[in-house]
Amino acid sequence: MSKDKTVNAASVAATPASHSSKAFASAQAAHDAVGFIEIDEVLTLRRMAVSAPAPKGTVLLLHGFPETLTVWNDVATTLAHDYDVHAFDWPGYGQSSRPASERFSYAPRAYAQVLKAYIERAGIDRSKLVIYATDIGALPVLLLALDEPTIARQIIVGDFAPFDRPQYMWENLQNLKAEPTASPTRAYMNKTSDEILQNVHRRGLSPAEQFDLPVDVQQDMTRSWSLDGMTSADAFAHYYANFTGDQHYLEANLTRLKTPVQVIWGEKDIYIAREMGIEFAGKIGAKVDILSGIGHFPHLQNSKQTVEEIRASFR
Repeated sequence: MSKDKTVNAASVAATPASHSSKAFASAQAAHDAVGFIEIDEVLTLRRMAVSAPAPKGTVLLLHGFPETLTVWNDVATTLAHDYDVHAFDWPGYGQSSRPASERFSYAPRAYAQVLKAYIERAGIDRSKLVIYATDIGALPVLLLALDEPTIARQIIVGDFAPFDRPQYMWENLQNLKAEPTASPTRAYMNKTSDEILQNVHRRGLSPAEQFDLPVDVQQDMTRSWSLDGMTSADAFAHYYANFTGDQHYLEANLTRLKTPVQVIWGEKDIYIAREMGIEFAGKIGAKVDILSGIGHFPHLQNSKQTVEEIRASFR
């Protein structure tokens, strides 16, 4: 495995060309920026590291379920005109390690330590770092910020479950939180993986609002669903097995959250209702943006809007 492969994607993306040529250059630049980085003796992460010619700061993008780092291709290549951009596959996703749960818990707090180790090993300057985290990526960064308020200059989070509020969660997510419903739900998700990968991003949207994933993203998610005897649904289930306790910990320690936080939420998110985001933002005194016509995956449905949100955080 190549453990540290980085390219200057901004210069590639900036080359005058037709729209289709630009799209090809963007995808190729993101692909060329992907390599692997070793976290410890158990974990190696697939990561994307795209360099700007004169970076104004660094952006770290954290994906959710059932995504891989490829969901950030367009966002990363656009931002790389002005910022160094990083993304990685969480353990259990993409091409990152999938150790047995006896060796790695897949809990949000375990992911928080993976995030900390990545920032350290990648040599990222925290004072110039903005972290954009969605879905399962959001709780870990907030848990890390409780102990390390200087982990970033700003954190942007959205479409996740910071608190134990099952009433705001899609039924299958509620069922994953505890037995006796957790195991059957995990089995059902594995049985219906093809349907999940094809339609997870469309649910809750009207036909006019629905969108297709880029081919390379769809292929990577499908190809990466199962690796080393573990599926992404398995990793997701392990995460949820530890989820409630880590939610309680965050809520009990919110007064320790000193890192600036912005909250964004898709108006039409059916997986985690916007009321969750509104409550969280209210409890921490943060700004919340409810994105009109957007579902659970804002960065895929409207990547330009995501780019602008991140740019604004550096102003």
